[in-house]
Amino acid sequence: MESKIEVLSTVKIQHSPDLYKIVDALNRTLKQEDLMFGLALDQANQNTAIFTIYRT
Repeated sequence: MESKIEVLSTVKIQHSPDLYKIVDALNRTLKQEDLMFGLALDQANQNTAIFTIYRT
């Protein structure tokens, strides 16, 4: 059985030290809805975070 992850949305936002708390809360709350949230620093600009929403 193969798991397919679909990117629903990606947005670049200003990095904040507490952003991971929002992503963690979303992942814990909405995993039953087959949604997953990711957060990464932009390689070109460390002051920018990339927030991504996935459907699993």
